[in-house]
Amino acid sequence: MNVGSAKKTVIVREYQLDIGKVQVYDNYMVAIFEEGATLTLERAYQIIGISEIHFREKPFGYISLRKHAYAVDPTVYTYLRELDNMKAFAIVSVKEIDMHNFKIEKLFYKKSMKFFIEYDNALAWVKRRVKGK
Repeated sequence: MNVGSAKKTVIVREYQLDIGKVQVYDNYMVAIFEEGATLTLERAYQIIGISEIHFREKPFGYISLRKHAYAVDPTVYTYLRELDNMKAFAIVSVKEIDMHNFKIEKLFYKKSMKFFIEYDNALAWVKRRVKGK
């Protein structure tokens, strides 16, 4: 009889920022930002700080779960790509505008970044990238 995975996914810590929340798991983090928010460089530094607290010496992945529409300052990617231990960057959305924006964001990020419609597929990809590095 197949019972499935006995290992439950546990949130290590959840941070409530002024633009949304960041959930930290064992080897990845998930960001869910509010409708109309703008991810500025200052706010990106908060996320980078969270990654340094939890993943200072180990590889991790980042999932942007885009439930709401928000703006991203493209200069943010210049700093994010300097995080050598961030091995995967996934964007999850069903919105066509996010698919279009992803193509532009990818030009700024220049590292391993992928777009997904389903969260589970993004999570599986992130976990493979983190484990493989």
